[in-house]
Amino acid sequence: MSGPNLQPSIAKIRVGCPAHNCGGRCLLIAHIEDGKIVRLDTDDRPDTIAAPQLRACARGRAYLRRQYHPDRLLYPLKRVGKRGEGKFVRVSWDEALGEVASQMVRIKSEYGNDALFVPYGTGSYNQLNGSHVARRLMNLFGGCLDIYNSYSWGAINIATPTVYGTLVTGNQRQDWLNSKYILMWGWNPAEMRDGTNSDYFVKLARENGARVVCIDPRHSLSAAALADEWIPIRPGTDAAMMSAMAYVILTENLHDAEFVRTHCVGFDAGQMPVAGAESYSDYLLGTRDGQPKTPEWAEAITAVPAATIARIAREYATSKPAVLYQGYGMQRRAYGEQVVRAGCVLAAISGNVGISGGWASGLGLQADDGGPHWTVFPLGENPVRASIPVFLWTEACLRGKELTQADGLVGAPRLTNDIKLIYAVATNCLINQHADVNRSAEILRDESKVEFIVVQDNFLTPTGMFADIILPACTQFETWGVEDGWKYGDEVILQPKLVEPPGESKSDYRICADLAERLGIAEAFTEGRDEKDWVEWCLDVFRSTRFPELPTLDEFIEKNLGAWSKPVTNPKIAFADFRADPEKYPLDTPSGKIEIFSKKLHDMGNPEEIPAVPKYIREWKSPFDEFEPRRHEDTEEKNLKPRDSVSPWLAKSFPLQAIGHHTLARVHSTHANNDWLQEAFPQRVFINPIDAAARDIHDGDLVRVWNGLGEMVIQARVTPRIMPGVVDIPQGAWWNPDENGVDHGGNVNVLTSHKWTPLAFGSAQQTIWVEIEKAMDNRPKTMVNRLLSIVLRRGSK
Repeated sequence: MSGPNLQPSIAKIRVGCPAHNCGGRCLLIAHIEDGKIVRLDTDDRPDTIAAPQLRACARGRAYLRRQYHPDRLLYPLKRVGKRGEGKFVRVSWDEALGEVASQMVRIKSEYGNDALFVPYGTGSYNQLNGSHVARRLMNLFGGCLDIYNSYSWGAINIATPTVYGTLVTGNQRQDWLNSKYILMWGWNPAEMRDGTNSDYFVKLARENGARVVCIDPRHSLSAAALADEWIPIRPGTDAAMMSAMAYVILTENLHDAEFVRTHCVGFDAGQMPVAGAESYSDYLLGTRDGQPKTPEWAEAITAVPAATIARIAREYATSKPAVLYQGYGMQRRAYGEQVVRAGCVLAAISGNVGISGGWASGLGLQADDGGPHWTVFPLGENPVRASIPVFLWTEACLRGKELTQADGLVGAPRLTNDIKLIYAVATNCLINQHADVNRSAEILRDESKVEFIVVQDNFLTPTGMFADIILPACTQFETWGVEDGWKYGDEVILQPKLVEPPGESKSDYRICADLAERLGIAEAFTEGRDEKDWVEWCLDVFRSTRFPELPTLDEFIEKNLGAWSKPVTNPKIAFADFRADPEKYPLDTPSGKIEIFSKKLHDMGNPEEIPAVPKYIREWKSPFDEFEPRRHEDTEEKNLKPRDSVSPWLAKSFPLQAIGHHTLARVHSTHANNDWLQEAFPQRVFINPIDAAARDIHDGDLVRVWNGLGEMVIQARVTPRIMPGVVDIPQGAWWNPDENGVDHGGNVNVLTSHKWTPLAFGSAQQTIWVEIEKAMDNRPKTMVNRLLSIVLRRGSK
């Protein structure tokens, strides 16, 4: 106990860093005094290569600025103005949940369950918090329109199995220390993590003698901290460089000819599943199109010197074992499937598949079981069989009844409804994170389309501005939770409840349980368990499926373990059995082998956009086909064709490519209001000195960035760490439009297109063309100013 002359008692509790889909899962030590978290440290457990510490990054260490932010949502709110105006009044939980339940019942009765929708959301992402809790509720209510795939991995999820028949293409990361050469291709683990400690393992591999090369339009933190060489490349041209590397490997006989002969199909005319079809060698040599894919050909496309391309090809093919690790930004582009398949084929023809120190490329879930479970909390079966690509939810709002298999609809030939009710839990994808923000806002403002929107979150986000009812969710420090690793790692991390929720906020689970009670399905939803009981249930699942040695919940608590890790002393190698005996251990592909040529893709009959062998396809000439912003009734974009050239109008009007990288300042849009992180990593547009000088732009100037879809005013950062012709606007900043629709928050999605990739129906949000000029700092009234009129913590009905 404490007294006048004694120090206050401070409890130190190990706890999982709140899961917001940052790309990692880490351990914090919370210092708790008088019912408040006063300090956060990170993992202090023993540190070994087999079971390294799960050290938190700047986002985790700055979390208290979010935890105790004055703008936390504390009470339910109800809209009183027009949708999107941000005018709300405080209401009781009884009124808020009653309204949500009655609207769910009404929509179900008038339209049917496929008019209900829970959008993609990872703003809260442990087993007991987040959008999957709402999916369980909806499934018990009769179901809702389902989604598949993800914003993050749209193309790579679908393209990887066309080559390997699986997403489990990665060795366990301890095996990277056996590699002699690592290509970090568009991959930035120092910022976006991609599994806690991925950057650490690259560092160890480099210390162990591996040469590390980073290929990226940006000189990223990973390029600066982890690489021996940085090679800048024009965005969207990576498949051209990969094709040229394959040309060098083929023509200089550097490929593993025996492995290709015994383990692959489609490399040359002697192993074609379809007689007379174009083989990969045909494509590389230009047998059909008359254009050999030489380094000189690729230089004109990529801006990478031909000599560099040839050198990297030789280094990769001869420095075995080697890793070609693909990042995800380059597959969130027009024809993003091609770069994924091209990387997989480079790994295959160089013989780096199924060996220690090698890497098969593609998504790279870890051998041999695919790694973390992601979701073990039981969602139940969705009675609605229809499912749409996650990126096409706006299409389902506008023309759901028209969607067919050609639009990616699966599970049913047609939908019977457009989306009429959206229950958005822990997501900012309705506005901030979806492409073409202005289009999304226009759709959601129209109450004749989506008739009811409920948003459940910690803060009033740009998505929340369009809600009819807002439900305040507590943070993960204020409830019980549990999580396992992110993509890689063999660990389980406990998230005990540390402090009480502020105001009237509740956990996602408790909100859904209370809603289930009003819908008459409470017993089925909770099964008699609260959050802590479900944690114990999840631990039992982990124990029975992956980790028999996993401690019990009582042991976690009594010993203040925080996390449990299974040491990796003998790293698993993806495809090791297949490499040793391809007849006995065939792949789950139609041929049982690595499919350089995919008959399945060939039979789709769309060789221009979905070729059977990986090809460089020039991206559509721009994300927009006309100067005026596209309105939501214009749906001809679904019929995209490859462009053979950039239009003279586009080159003159929008000559700069733009990208939006994942920054240490945020987890997607989470932490956008964290003042420590914004001070450390202010939101700016990064522009090369050459492009800045041509526009008389100096470091720190306010600039206007625009294209045919929208515009913003943002501060410029002039730096040689971005290649000429390219600008970078880190993704996730909160949309903050003024009365004229000009964004002052730095949200890159005012500039992105809602076009999707042809095979995966995935996001192509990184295909952006813009222009930049100096701007005057004459700011009209913005959304942030308007928030002053919103009742957040006080007020009356």
